[in-house]
Amino acid sequence: MTRILFFGRLRDAAGASEMACELPASLRTVADVRAWIGARDPELGAALGAPGVRIAVDQVFATDDAPASGAAEIAFMSPLSGG
Repeated sequence: MTRILFFGRLRDAAGASEMACELPASLRTVADVRAWIGARDPELGAALGAPGVRIAVDQVFATDDAPASGAAEIAFMSPLSGG
């Protein structure tokens, strides 16, 4: 089971702060997970594809080509703005 976490405006787009699911074995990378989520929810997929979205796999910042297989947690974080 993998926990997928959404922070900031991504939580609003997802309608929840997290989802727990069994990822299909075909999802090898974070990019694959992002595409899989987008196929299920195009609005959320568009939000996840926005510039500046950060990703962490098992609490370590990662890029789209990071392995997703076996991850306990994948987090998507919206860009932060300071003030």
